[in-house]
Amino acid sequence: MAELPENYEARLRTLYRESIVPVLREQTGRANLMSLPKLDKIIINMGVGSAVTDKKNIEDAQAAMTLIAGQKAMVTLARQSIANFRLRQGMPIGVKVTLRGNRMYEFLDRLITFVLPRVRDFRGVSEKAFDGNGNYSMSLTEYLVFPELNPDKFTRKQGMNICLVTSARNDVEGRLLLEQFGIPFRRRKPESGKVGAGAE
Repeated sequence: MAELPENYEARLRTLYRESIVPVLREQTGRANLMSLPKLDKIIINMGVGSAVTDKKNIEDAQAAMTLIAGQKAMVTLARQSIANFRLRQGMPIGVKVTLRGNRMYEFLDRLITFVLPRVRDFRGVSEKAFDGNGNYSMSLTEYLVFPELNPDKFTRKQGMNICLVTSARNDVEGRLLLEQFGIPFRRRKPESGKVGAGAE
């Protein structure tokens, strides 16, 4: 994994500071930079249920996630035993990465620019996947849409979940923030007035 150059600033980080912040100030009516919604972290998860019968699938998923995220993925363990699934507590069942700072912005940039357009029959992401607190989750059914992965090496079909964690006060502000970054929502309902009015 290549280290980012010293004093490097990701393109979307610069975009947020120079272009998105003024829009957020206007739309929310708040001038204080610290009160404006921002992207805090991105959490990527892969559940690898097949690892119960083949441990190599966890190794492959960890290698793929590390390439995709640009930092080493952690293996997640089962919290409890489930006899019907031959699952024992402590057994590896997935991999996870939490991205912050420049790596977070770099991943989001690649996701918007290269990955989502490669999804078959892509018409935009759902606007209904917010959690009520401005955080957004999306699922990809096939991780080979990431150009970093060699399809000759990673041959097993594997999906993932991507959670964009923001500091937004509500889903309206969260969507405004992600739209400014370029997340292609499927439908955009017109909003009237200031999005942050009355939000505490």
